Amino acid sequence: MKNAFVIVTLSGLLAACAVAPQPQRASAPAPVAAPAEAPLPASAQDEPAGAVVDAPEEKLPKVALSSELLYKIMKAELDFRNGNWRESYVALLALAHQTRDPRLARRAAEMALASRQSGESMAAIRLWRELAPDSEEAAQYYLGLVVMSDNLAEAEQIFRQRLQEASAATRGPAMFQIQQLLSRAKDKAAALALLERLLAPYQDTMEARVLLAQGAHARGEGALALRHAQAALALKPDSELAVLTLAQVNDDQDQAGALLATFLAANPGAREVRAAHARVLVNQKQYARARAEFLALLKEQPDNLGTLYALGIMSVQLDDAPGAERYLARFIEVLAERPDDERDPSKVLMMLAQLAEQRGDLKAALQWLDKIDTDEPRAHVAAQIKRAQLIGKQGDLGAARTVLAALTPNEPSEQAQIVLAQGQILRDAGQLAEAYAVLEAGAKRFPANTDLLYDFALLAEKTGRLDVMETTLRAVMAQAPDNHHAYNALGYSLAERNVRLQEALALIGKALSMAPDDPFIMDSMGWVQYRLGNLNEAEQHLRRAYSLRSDPEIAVHLGEVLWQKGQKSDAQKLWREARAKDPKNDTLKSTLARLNLSL
Repeated sequence: MKNAFVIVTLSGLLAACAVAPQPQRASAPAPVAAPAEAPLPASAQDEPAGAVVDAPEEKLPKVALSSELLYKIMKAELDFRNGNWRESYVALLALAHQTRDPRLARRAAEMALASRQSGESMAAIRLWRELAPDSEEAAQYYLGLVVMSDNLAEAEQIFRQRLQEASAATRGPAMFQIQQLLSRAKDKAAALALLERLLAPYQDTMEARVLLAQGAHARGEGALALRHAQAALALKPDSELAVLTLAQVNDDQDQAGALLATFLAANPGAREVRAAHARVLVNQKQYARARAEFLALLKEQPDNLGTLYALGIMSVQLDDAPGAERYLARFIEVLAERPDDERDPSKVLMMLAQLAEQRGDLKAALQWLDKIDTDEPRAHVAAQIKRAQLIGKQGDLGAARTVLAALTPNEPSEQAQIVLAQGQILRDAGQLAEAYAVLEAGAKRFPANTDLLYDFALLAEKTGRLDVMETTLRAVMAQAPDNHHAYNALGYSLAERNVRLQEALALIGKALSMAPDDPFIMDSMGWVQYRLGNLNEAEQHLRRAYSLRSDPEIAVHLGEVLWQKGQKSDAQKLWREARAKDPKNDTLKSTLARLNLSL
């Protein structure tokens, strides 16, 4: 909930801070984010001389643009472009003193800021403020540097005066502006204490209460944060920011979700609250309800990238592969139309490739992989590994291994991934002996890579090396005690062989305690309960697992339990569903053969 709140309220805070903006040059660098080498403002680039003297500015001195002045300004700009910031800065600051033109002081400040020179920046900004005492932009630069230098006492009186002089309509946005500035201070505790002193006289406003609630929450004072947030919502019951703050400081997810749902019932157009409610539902694993909220958001903004991505993920969770492909493909289309958007599409492209693979369209899967940026090393390696696996599925093992051989990553983890892929390609092709040899060598080469060890253990079991399987899984448990897959795999193996069932029950129970919502571990628990003769407990676990994931293996296990309970038509229905999804499923074949049945 904490992370979700940050995401959904940031735009609201920025919108609040943007009320009644002051005119500024778009090219002005922010005091805290000046790059190491900043380009000149657009005005200076387009009109090197006249831009400084002819740009609009209040109360400008009457200075003639002499040839000498023009020469000095142009020389300073050229020197700065050539990397000589100090001479440029000194020249413009001297000209500012001489002409009393605040624009020259401003430009000197920009040069010092771009060069990361705090002392010189402050000197130029002080002169800028002196020459343009009514400039809001100069004041913002000044306050930014004062706060960053932790000279909070100097800033306090200015902040206090701003709040006193603000009108009722502008005081709230001014509070958020002050909070944003103070967030840049190095001494966070001192900055928070100052903010609370400044807000104390204005506790009858929603904005002050919101900021006080957030401050108390940051200090871990939950009860105080809750009181401030409740007061904020009482002062302005239709405020999205107030209700989001109250949800943020409420540690009870159920209460937070109910609060947001109630607010939405009264304010159905509250987009940010709806987004926050959707994220709460995701945290509660209520994926169907979360998807409904995201669908409502998408109806209002059909090309919102965040919503499209969320709907893709929700569809995957709900086992709706066509829906997932539709939303994620649209995400890629919209992103391609926005060249300035810096989001990396690699993860989405990988998911689309996997979804296409799942429905058997290997050509489409390869086409999605072709779109992944080869300049991003990690994404490129992952894409090429997946490409090799797809080529291997098409039967061309030589080409698949050639793709992998061309990869030469430096990271041991990526090298281990290549070994894993080689083993998987050979295993899927039925070449189990070769696959075992590859993974065995990989396990010796990368003994600390638990992913590789885990796959090696499963292949050891598949090839009948049960002692190697158990030894390797226990090595995974020793290296990664929270690896629930290892506990589950060993427990399931024991249950499947109908041996050491109490040990199997303990192993699977431990895995389930680590991942209580994992349908495959629920399946294992149902299967070991079946082996122990506890048919009702087995059915309960398996039904829950199947409701979360309609996987053929789970269907086969649930079907066998129902068959033994006499519910034969229900069992056959489940087995037919499993066969429709995976006609070659080994578990289904072995189960029907063991029970001497046919469908």
